[in-house]
Amino acid sequence: MASAAHPSRAEGRPAWKRLLPLLITIAIFYFIFQRVPFARFLEALEQANYPRFLALMIPNSVFYFCWDTLVLAYLMRWFHGPLPYRELLPVRAVTYVVSLMNTHLARGAMAYYLTKRLRAPFFELASTVIFNWLVDLTHLAVWATCGMAVFAAVLPEEVFWVPVGFVAFWFAFLLYVRGNVAPWRLLLEPLGRSFPRWRRRFRVREWALLRTFREAPLKRYGQFILLRAPMFFVALVFHYFAVQTFGIEIPFGRMLALLPIIFMLASLPITVAHLGTTQAAWIFFFQAYAPAPKLLAYSLASHLAFVLGRALVGVVFLPHAYRDLVGPYRRSLAEQSARLAPQ
Repeated sequence: MASAAHPSRAEGRPAWKRLLPLLITIAIFYFIFQRVPFARFLEALEQANYPRFLALMIPNSVFYFCWDTLVLAYLMRWFHGPLPYRELLPVRAVTYVVSLMNTHLARGAMAYYLTKRLRAPFFELASTVIFNWLVDLTHLAVWATCGMAVFAAVLPEEVFWVPVGFVAFWFAFLLYVRGNVAPWRLLLEPLGRSFPRWRRRFRVREWALLRTFREAPLKRYGQFILLRAPMFFVALVFHYFAVQTFGIEIPFGRMLALLPIIFMLASLPITVAHLGTTQAAWIFFFQAYAPAPKLLAYSLASHLAFVLGRALVGVVFLPHAYRDLVGPYRRSLAEQSARLAPQ
């Protein structure tokens, strides 16, 4: 009867929230194709050199998967305990499949899988997964800042708010998490006196979900950024040559400055499989170097090749991950059934 008493819990999120990413994706592509003639877009797709394109994008996906798993292995060793690299390959691969549906669900799946492997509290593992995501965004911002510093004269002024925003965020966030500096505490104190049971809820920095941020030495943030740096540099080189397969020539320095911003926009969990935002960003930032139909064709082809390439790797590892998660549970059920069976 619980489902009848609480229909919202049984049905999950409201339908409009589940459909919102799809609606945003459709809206973005609607506005894109208001500007880009569909026939010219198809023509740009037909003229691409796909053998050379795939020869670049497939190794890019494989390298990303292998190095991303290495980064995860270091994170586990730093904050929870060592796990063999080969045991992390399935969890990292399967999250790529889940991320096709929902990136938040993929992060939750990773935390759940690691909880089973390490037998550690779920929210402590989730803290490390969020650390991985946020510091990865910062790593991209560092690359973007380096490129913008070199090409400041030719870039739109608006892009300089990206590094400023990251600096402001981390300054305020780390002051609170590591130094317990919270200017808003004065506003919440009267509520704490009126509702004593709420006081602990105001102590967000003590939540297990912030454990990794609270306990990580500052040098770990720098080490993590350096550890992820090869992933972006390799992707930058592959994209620099891959755009040429669509007849596009973009200076290496301009790609160094703007590709990290495109990657950051692509990571926003507001559309289906990160589609739409990526294509709009390619057209906006590189419109001086190629017609919009070619930029749209390349950005869509490269995005799908990367996402589907990672998902294919995930499908290969899916049986292994299933055995890791379901196998122990099924064995325990079998053991319980054997003990309860009449002799």
